[in-house]
Amino acid sequence: MQNLQMVDLKRQYHKIKNEVDTAILNVLESTAFINGPDVQSFAKELAEYLDVKHVIPCANGTDALQISLMALGLKPGDEVITTSYTYIATVEVIALLRLTPVFVDVDADTFTMNIDSARKAITSKTKAIIPVHLYGQAVNMEPLLELAKEHKIPVIEDNAQAIGGTYTFSDGTKKKTGTMGVIGCTSFFPSKNLGGYGDGGAIFTNDDALAETLKMIANHGQKTKYYHEMVGCNSRLDTIQAAILRIKLRHLDEYCTARRAAADYYDKAFSNNPKIVTPFRAPYSYHVFHQYTLQLRGVDRDGLQAKLAKRKIPSMIYYPVPSHKQNMLKEYGTANLVLPVTDMLQDCVISLPIHTELTEEELSYITSNLLELIG
Repeated sequence: MQNLQMVDLKRQYHKIKNEVDTAILNVLESTAFINGPDVQSFAKELAEYLDVKHVIPCANGTDALQISLMALGLKPGDEVITTSYTYIATVEVIALLRLTPVFVDVDADTFTMNIDSARKAITSKTKAIIPVHLYGQAVNMEPLLELAKEHKIPVIEDNAQAIGGTYTFSDGTKKKTGTMGVIGCTSFFPSKNLGGYGDGGAIFTNDDALAETLKMIANHGQKTKYYHEMVGCNSRLDTIQAAILRIKLRHLDEYCTARRAAADYYDKAFSNNPKIVTPFRAPYSYHVFHQYTLQLRGVDRDGLQAKLAKRKIPSMIYYPVPSHKQNMLKEYGTANLVLPVTDMLQDCVISLPIHTELTEEELSYITSNLLELIG
């Protein structure tokens, strides 16, 4: 058995090595390193996969969120509702633009935005809502979109962990995560379900005018070279990453299926243990398991993690300090905010290896050891 990894990118690469190596060499031969043909082709292919009109590639997922907020014309002091139980990038861009983050709680089963909590947080200053499709599970978007429509608030989906996922509406309509709000954002960080071999990101929208603004902001605020119509930034997906992502996009559904199969194995192995709560799969969500995150009951989590490490089993704690308690946000006075579910999750969750190359032997080793250690 090979050394266990939280995400085994080497084995995944070896399966598509010839395709990837050829694609990289073609870019090197072309020398079209910035905005080469592969960038446009990838944007078109991803738009077709997502069934969305516009995909704007950019340098990373954090930039995607920042550019989206800039494109909506928000002003310092405007409030943006989001969850604290998320990677800091979601909140970081709000603070960076001198907007005001308003934190709401998550559901205890899905770990995603609690819609009632969001409803109570809306004020006259609320100018955007950022739901996070966390760990590969879709937020319950139908009631959230109805709420946003009622109050005329744009929704920016943080889809960095759920690309390939699907949401099913009550009438049976299905939409890919990231395509239901006014704007969707994703990251192509290497460990993502659709990951490059470096940084990368993208923005999605069905709004033609907004797409034009997003493209301009990502390109120094210009539509025509050297004519800058607004303050923008320099955020590009380089051609080599686009060439790699074109190949990996063709395998994305296969990757999601493999992650779900590993999650099925975990679910079955842990199903009868009262000390373990396995991830909930909401009926409206096709969960693509960017992470496989357990809740522990009556277990010394840190002690368990240390014991797993001794047996060469990696694990991670996402997220030990919620965003509202981070020092970088102390000026907002959110440290004492009471978010009961968020506070509970920070103390009881642990994530196990989940990726496309996990074998039954590896899954058996992980599950049997964890069950033995929990007792």
